[in-house]
Order: sequence, then structure tokens, then C-alpha cells
Amino acid sequence: RAPSALFVKGDCYSSEKKGLVLQSGCFFRVSMLKPLEESTYRCLISFRSSDFGTLYTKLNLQPGIATVIDNFYICPTNKKKIILVSSSHNDRDQSLFISMDEGATFQKQPITFFVETLLFHPKEEDKVLAYTKEGKVYVSIDLGKKWILLQERVSKDHIFWAVAGVDRDPDLVHMEIQDPSGGYRYITCQIQNCSEKTMTVQFAGGTDRDSLTVQDDYIFLQTTSANRTKYYVSYRRNGFVQMKLPKYALPKDLQIISTDENQVFVAVQEWYQTDTYNLYQSDPQGVYYSILLENVRSTKQPEENVLIDILEVRGVKGVFLANQKIDGKVTTLITYNKGRDWDFLNPPDIDMNGKPTNCKPPDCYLHLHLRWADNPYVSGTVHTKDTAPGLIMGAGNLGSQLVEYKEEMYITSDCGKTWRQVFEEEHHILYLDHGGVIVAIKDTSIPLKILKFSIDEGQTWSTHNFTSTSVFVDGLLSEPGDETLVMTVFGHISYRSDWELVKVDFRPSFPRECTDDDYESWELTNLQGDRCIMGQQRSFRKRKISSWCIKGRSFTSALTSKVCECVNSDFLCDYGFERSAPLKSESSKCFADFWFNPEAPPEDCVLGQAYTSSTGYRKVVSNVCEGGVDLQQNLAQHMCPSIAPKGLQVSIREESLAVKPGEDITFVVRQEQGDTLNTKYQVDLGDGFKAIYVNLTMTGEPIRHRYENPGIYRVSVKAENVAGHDEAVVFVQVNSPLQALNLEVVPVIGRNQEVNLTAIILPKNPNLTVFYWWIGNNLQPLLTLESFLVTKFAETGDIRVTVQASCGSSMLQDSKVVHVFDHFHVLPLKFTKHLDMYNPDIPEWREDIGRVVTRLLAKETNIPEETLMTVVKPGLPTTADLHVLLPANQPKRKRSVTSDKRIAAIKQALNAHNISFFLRGGYWVLVTLADSSSDSQRIGGGSGYWAIVVLFVICLVAVGAFILYKFKRKLPGRNVYAQMHNEKEQEMTSPVNHSEDTQNIIQGNHSGVVLSINSREMHSYLVS
Repeated sequence: RAPSALFVKGDCYSSEKKGLVLQSGCFFRVSMLKPLEESTYRCLISFRSSDFGTLYTKLNLQPGIATVIDNFYICPTNKKKIILVSSSHNDRDQSLFISMDEGATFQKQPITFFVETLLFHPKEEDKVLAYTKEGKVYVSIDLGKKWILLQERVSKDHIFWAVAGVDRDPDLVHMEIQDPSGGYRYITCQIQNCSEKTMTVQFAGGTDRDSLTVQDDYIFLQTTSANRTKYYVSYRRNGFVQMKLPKYALPKDLQIISTDENQVFVAVQEWYQTDTYNLYQSDPQGVYYSILLENVRSTKQPEENVLIDILEVRGVKGVFLANQKIDGKVTTLITYNKGRDWDFLNPPDIDMNGKPTNCKPPDCYLHLHLRWADNPYVSGTVHTKDTAPGLIMGAGNLGSQLVEYKEEMYITSDCGKTWRQVFEEEHHILYLDHGGVIVAIKDTSIPLKILKFSIDEGQTWSTHNFTSTSVFVDGLLSEPGDETLVMTVFGHISYRSDWELVKVDFRPSFPRECTDDDYESWELTNLQGDRCIMGQQRSFRKRKISSWCIKGRSFTSALTSKVCECVNSDFLCDYGFERSAPLKSESSKCFADFWFNPEAPPEDCVLGQAYTSSTGYRKVVSNVCEGGVDLQQNLAQHMCPSIAPKGLQVSIREESLAVKPGEDITFVVRQEQGDTLNTKYQVDLGDGFKAIYVNLTMTGEPIRHRYENPGIYRVSVKAENVAGHDEAVVFVQVNSPLQALNLEVVPVIGRNQEVNLTAIILPKNPNLTVFYWWIGNNLQPLLTLESFLVTKFAETGDIRVTVQASCGSSMLQDSKVVHVFDHFHVLPLKFTKHLDMYNPDIPEWREDIGRVVTRLLAKETNIPEETLMTVVKPGLPTTADLHVLLPANQPKRKRSVTSDKRIAAIKQALNAHNISFFLRGGYWVLVTLADSSSDSQRIGGGSGYWAIVVLFVICLVAVGAFILYKFKRKLPGRNVYAQMHNEKEQEMTSPVNHSEDTQNIIQGNHSGVVLSINSREMHSYLVS
């Protein structure tokens, strides 16, 4: 008999997305609205049904007002209690609508904050936590009627209620909060009082952001320092212990897969992996981890979420599916004993049409896509249920590897031992009545009106027209619990049409309830046919194919179980050991890794206690086998020796080794190995404070201190016991923050001439200030501990020089432009003594004085101001250099001093006392040429090279004069003479009779002395 169908057409609000909620026989019809400016969906509750969708009544939360619902929450312990979160149309305020009768009636409750998410208490139905968009947490103990602020600066999605049976106080809340310094901490507090004084910091030191996870018996968190991340676990609220992965795993990321059955499954992305993870399994305490499977494929999702291709098969404990990726090739594996052994999926012999598949191992297997569905109202690519053990249905393909675009549907009813193809395309799956009815609807973007269903575990399929008009299917729903045979298909005819809702009832197809005679048993086996799995033989009940009956609420699938004798496959490799075979077959043995010494005592071994050395094997957690093989029977007992401390570390809780004077700091001492109970710790904080502690690392007691004076302090901790000692040292920089930085540099310099770049900082001479120098466009800075840098510029032009000074946590920057020329003139200047009285010796003052002098000279001499630059030197007495630059259109050639008329005009203005400016106090400051005897004059364009040339020319002139003198006396008829090229130049190069003018000017490009002698006469003379 075909199932009955009821079609409902809604007259709902215009929408883009539709949703549906079904809980305890009640439907809530929802119209999703997506405003253009928002990324989250908002909805308008329209109808409610309490009879599986047969009849609907329209909800009227606020008569005459359209109510926009942001989200809704159903109490997990009492499905009748519902909270809707509603915002006003202008988003200025929010309200809660509270129902205690499955949504039949609602009570409006205004709130003063904006809810991001609500979190019901797992056991007490009236207690609720609210997380706001500002990072605040509020608590209510009366189902949202009254709220009190619990804590601020809380990390989203890292708030957890107490776990029943583990936390002693049911009102305890676990939270990750941000402290005022910007770090993160793990705290707990009671909902009645969560102030700074009453909350408890559960982990000594800061944690990484978004790392706190509270799950079952375990609490996980992580810390990162020096680019190395450490992961910690607390078992049943005991102290935190570092998770022991293989020594050189060096994880980049760690994802918690499962924490049930007193064991932790984690996926670790090790240092060499990019798109794969390695799967590890822990001991019951979650501390020691052994590898199960390498290179499990992963996919990175938006917001840095990672999806790992591993799936726990529900209904049968210990069974997992995983996709392994090696050399770009993805294959699907299955395990029946929690990862101890892995095998490929056996392919079917024939396809859905009865034709041979020609897929033969080891070249061809079945591979499945292990993806989660983005739509919460449809199944993923693999579908399993707790109430349908052994039933697995998934999309994949046959071949040597998984192919992304192939999504044929396969099914197994014996937990993966044998498979059958059922469809050629991917379908959404829904199990009804404990898997007694399997419903399938094609996953497609075109409208549908046909669904398929099977009542014999997928061996045969029937079709049913659930509607006369094709609809775009948005999702499938059934009541949680799987005991019902009623489902709902919801969708829409077009993207702008009303909502189409179809109720499909399979109850008329089954005339009666099942009896014991309607069931048969099947035994769980692995792919090799072994019946003992996880230490026991298990058999399950399933309905006979010939029986048309309803399993009902009271159906239980488990039938019998029998404990087996232990065999090798019931043991896996212990921590520090690995198996050699690629798929870890049963025959392979466990070998110790090179870095692990099985005979060494554990790190937490206490003197006087005993420890057991590992044989390399441990029993699989949750394996219940008894007797038989015992790979742990030769365990050797040893007494814990006194172990010397090792791995001693001292750090600052705030992690910064640079602090300010008077700042409170907290030192934390940790010891990785060695005896802690009988060890003394000598602490020297470097400023005279010394103390001796006992059990310092065991208690985790921090050392609080404050340095009053700037300086470098050597902090040392020495741990010592009868077996040996270890020492840890850290240097703490106590510095006042930098307040000012100024770059001092001569703005005009000659090419290839050395220049001193000086950084002036305040406060002066702080300890260990690092200077970063950038020259021009070079991205690689020069680093110095001195506040100056001597350099040269090989190219002419405008070169930008930038310096950064870093001291502790403070950093300042200054930048200047240096003009580099081949030729220019420099005139030293001096000022009347009144200027020294008002010289504050700061850069701004010197720049202003230089601009004034430049402007006055340009105005007096009619020389373009851009070719003059006055640089006032630091210190007293106040002096300056006037740089006379070549005009932009002036050709670069050798020029004499007097050829530049600008120099004469400038000297004339200065000597005539025409350059002066007014100073406070009624003084006029006169600018004149400086006395050359007190000035260190330099050549503007060529470094010391030109000085050597001048000396050489002087010597050459002297030798030439002597030769001419002798030559004239011997050969009076000859006309030999030394002709000077320029009379003024002769005066400049003469050893005596320097003119006053030439003493005050140095030209950047000298014309040399020319020695002119008749070549024929010189030749005759030299020959004679």
C-alpha cells in the first residue's frame, strides 16, 4: 500500500530561503529572510502544527505586528520550553519570546543586550547562558525572565556548562576570557558570583585564543611561544598535563575528533603536511598518543574551519571510515577496532542493473565521499544511524581512487562487509522506523515530485509521487527518535513562490506491529570474516524481508554479545612505538622510535614509587577480551630513581621580557623532567632579591616582583637534588618607553663622501636600544646598537634616510632627505654671541634659524632661494654652513672660484653686515663669515682626493720653477717659462700671501696649475 500524502500550500511572507523545525510532534513553519546588508538569516515564524503537519495554526506573537525572529532555541531536557530571539525592524533593541507549552503560547520578555547565542544548561531546564555581540555573558535561572551579567571579554563559542558526573558543582561555568593586557586565560566561576575575586584561574599562564574545549571527561587548551605550540589536557578535572605526541611530530594544528568511551581521538597536522592530517589515539587519561592512520585528507572551510575526512559509523562502536590521500590519490579505508587495522572497501560484483562491475582488488575498490551537508535539513554523502546498526549508505565510485564528480549511491546492511549499488546519482537519505523504511530523494537543482523508498534495506526500491506539482526540495524532516513513519518534504515551486509543504505518512503501508517472529539475527564480522571484534562477538536483530510490520518505539537492535579470548589484534602500539606495515596489518610488530627509551622512567616518576616499563603494546580502549594472548604480560616493575631536574624553564607570564620601571611582573618556573618533590629551587632576580623554594614547579606558585630602576637584570633559577641540577636564565630589560627620536644629518653632501647619520633619542642612553637604518629604497635595514651610522652615497640625487629606534615595547621613527651633489660650495658662517643665549639646541630651532638666513641671503643677493641651504650645527657656540648649490640648468664642468659671481655677491652681503635678524630681548643677530682658523673646511664635491691633487700641483710647480731657473742660467737664449692659468688661482696655491677672500671659500671643483714648456727645448735639455 502506498504511503499517504498531505499537501499544504503556504501564504507566507515573501522569502528567499525556507526552513522547518520539527520537535516532539510539533512543526514550526519558518520563513527565512536574508537582508542585503546582513549575512545571517532571519526568519518569520508563521505556523505551528502539533499533529505531524496535518493541521497548522498561525502563530500570533504580537497582534498586528510582524515579528522578525533572529534565532530560536529548544531546551534539550524539556522540549516544551522554547525561546525565540527577536529584533525590532530598526535593530535598536531585542526581545525574547518564551514558551513553556511547545509554542502554543509565548510570553514577550524585553532585554537590554543583543544576543549572539543562547546556551541551555544540559540538566537544569530553566538555566540559560546568553552570549552577546560585545563579548559579554549573562545568566538567567528562570528561563530568560531575569538576567545578570556574569563576565566580560569572553571568547565566542568557548563557554561551557558543567559536565554532569565530572564537575562537582552543576552551576559551574568554564570560560575563556581576555585579560586587560590582551592575553587569554581559562577560568571557572559559579553563576551566583563571578567577580574577579571569586573566579578561579585553572591554568597557570596564558593560553592561545579560541583554544579552550570542555568535552566529556576532558579539558583541552594550547599555548604558543617561540613559534612552538604545546597542547595540554586535564582528565576528570585533574591538573593539566602536556599531551604526549611523538617527539618530532611538531604539530601545526590539532583537531579533536572524539572523546567518548574514555579515549581521545585527535587529528594532527604535522610540520611536513599541508592538506592532510595524521590520526592518533590516546590512553584513557588523554595524555599519551599512538598513531593510527597517516595522511587523512582535510579541507579548509571559510572562517578557518577544517573538515577532516573521517567518519564514525553510528550504531556499531569501533567502526570508522576515513579517506587517505597519498601522492594526490584519495582512497577510502574502514576499521572495525578503533583504528588498529585498516582495510579497503570491497567493491560489489555487479552494478544496480545486474551487470558485472569488473572491479577486482587490489587494483579497484569502492571509495566514498565523506562530506558533511551544508544544508542541515538533508543528509551528508554518508548516512548512518544509532538505531540502525550496520546500515550505511553513501555516495562514491569504483576505481583505483576517489573521483570528485562521481557520486553513485551504494548501501551495506552488514556494516561494510558487502556493498550494493542502488542509484547512479547522489540522493538525500532519511531513515524511518529504525531503518525499517529508507527514503531517498535525488540531490538535484531541478524540481521534483517523486521520492523513492525501500523497506528491505535497499534491496528493492519503490517510487511515490509525493506531489502533483514538481517542487524544488529544500529538505527532509522526521521527528527525532526514529520511531515514527511520518516525514515531511518541504520546498518551493519557484524562487519567488509560496512555500510547499508535503506530509508523507508510511503508517498505512504497515498493518501491524512486529513480533519476535518477524526478526532474524545477523552477526557482525570484519572484512576477513572475524567474528570477534573489540573483544566480543556481537549479534543484532533485523526485520525479515518478508515481514511488513512496524518496529515501533520499543525496538532494540542489539541481541547478544559474547566475550572472546584476546588475540594480537586486540593490542595496538604503545606511546613511542610504531608498526612498520603501511596498513598496520595484524602480523606487523611494534618497534620503538629512535627518540624513545622504553626503559627510562616517566617524567612524573616520584622517588619511592614504582613504574612499569612498556613492552611496546597496550590494549585497545573499550576492548573487552579476556584471557588468551597478553602482550603486556612481561611488564617489568621498577622503582622510581631520583631523577635530576631537566628542562627547567623560567618565563614571564605576560611573555614580554621588556618591562617598564615599577611594572608588576610574574615569573613562572616549569620543569619538564626530573624529580620535583625533593628538589630545591634557588631564585635570584638580579636586583638583590634571592630566595629558596621547595616544590616550586609542583605547586605552580608564581613569583611576583617589581623592578624600580631601569637596567638589565639577570634572573636565574637553579634546581638541585641529590641526582643533579639544572639552571634556567632569562634577562629582563627594564626600560622607560622612548619619548622622542630625531635624525641629525647634513642635508647636503658630496657623492662618495662619508657622512655621519646620528639619532638623538629621549630619554638619553637607554639600555639596549636597537636602531634600524633604511637608506633610499633599500628594503633591508642596517642594524646598530650605536645611535650613529657612517655611510657614503654613490649616486647623486635626493636620498631618503629613515631610522627606527626600538627599546623594549616602544618604537619611534624619523626620516630626512639628503641631497647628494657632485659640485657645490660651502661657506662657514658665524653669529653674534647674543644668539647663544637663546639657543635651546633642538632640531626645530636650528631649522628655523637656517631658513631665516637662507631667506635673507636670497633676498639680498637675488640668488634663487632653492640654490641656497643654511645648516645650523648642534652645540655651542652657534655656527652654520651655507651650501651654495649649482643651478638646475648649470652644466657640470670645472669652474674657478671667481667664475661664480654668486659667491662674490654672498661675501659682499655678509661682509657689509647686511644679513641680520631680530631676536627676543631686543637683540639683532648679525650673520658674517666665520674665521677660517676655527673652521674645519671640506671640499664639497670630491672627498680627500682633491686635497691630494692640490698638494701634488704645488710640488709640481716648485720643481718646475727650480728647473726653469737652472735652465735659464745655462741657456740664456731659450724662452722657458711657467705660465699660471689664472692669477687668482696662483695666489690660492702659493705657499704664502693667501688673500683673505680665499681663506673663507673652498671650491668643490678646482682648476689645476698648468706647466707649459716647449717640448723640443725640454727634450734637448733632458738629453744633455
